[in-house]
Formats: sequence, C-alpha cells, structure tokens
Amino acid sequence: MYLYLGDITRMETDAIVNAAGTDLRRCPGICDAIFAAADTEELERACRKLGRCRIGQAVATPGCGLPCRYIIHVAGPGWYGGEPRERFLLAGCYQNALHKAYLCSCRRVAVPLIFSGDCHMPRAASLRVAGAAIADFCQRHPSMEVTLVLYRQSIYDMAKRILGWEDAPS
Repeated sequence: MYLYLGDITRMETDAIVNAAGTDLRRCPGICDAIFAAADTEELERACRKLGRCRIGQAVATPGCGLPCRYIIHVAGPGWYGGEPRERFLLAGCYQNALHKAYLCSCRRVAVPLIFSGDCHMPRAASLRVAGAAIADFCQRHPSMEVTLVLYRQSIYDMAKRILGWEDAPS
C-alpha cells in the first residue's frame, strides 16, 4: 500500500479506479479527468455496452488509450451526514473495485480517493475508510500492490498523517 501525489490518468499500472455514477456516464471529478485523458469515444462506447453499475459494485472497461490495461468503474454511495451505512457502502466500493481488478488478473492498481470532498464524505473520514478497506484487501491478497493516488498536496499531506503509508516506488 502506497501513496502517490499526481495524476492517476498517467499511472503506468494494470488498472486505475474511476469514481463513476450508476449510469457510467462522464460526470464531474475524477471521472471527468479519466474520460478527458482517455480516448473519450472509445470509453463512452465501452461504458454504454456495460449499461449500468449498481451502487457499491464495480465493472471493468479496457484502458481506452490510458497507460493501464483496465479502468475499474465503481458506483459510489451518497453522503447524508455520516451514517455508519455510508461508511460501510464506501468501504465496499474500494473492496469491490479491488476485487474486480483481482479478477482481471491485475497485480498493480491505482486508486483515487473516491467520493470525497464537495457534496461527498469529508476527506479525513474518507481517507480513514479508504485506508482500512485497502489495508484489509491487501492483507487478504498480498500479491496485489495498491497505490492511493492523490491529486492535491494538501490531501496527500493529510493522507500521510492519517494513514502513515510510504510513498510509491519510483
């Protein structure tokens, strides 16, 4: 388990995770960045072919021009003030995204901090959920290398404090 400060769309890895809507259409946030960096038309076609993704579940598309083999799309829960169910559903998003990557024979996966920030779970709480879910998965699947990719220095610094993980190897 590692931390990385940078652009997830440039990660040379087996899979990256996308915070998607249930309809798998382009939406604001990391999803928009992934669609913009990928071959957008190819990614839209692949998502249309899959149709929908239930909340908490994960589906895979090809990398569509990104330096990864797969994009793992996970549909996240809403945030309605911090009910335990919301944390449970968010943890399930990480677990299911990583499990889908595992089923696709991925050994290295880059994951953003999904469904945090504006209109979603506060970042500190989201980091704790992400850290616990990723650590649990990696304990059960030690051959998988998971990197939590953060795009802003302040979020990266917060993650270092909360999670205490090492930086990703160069």
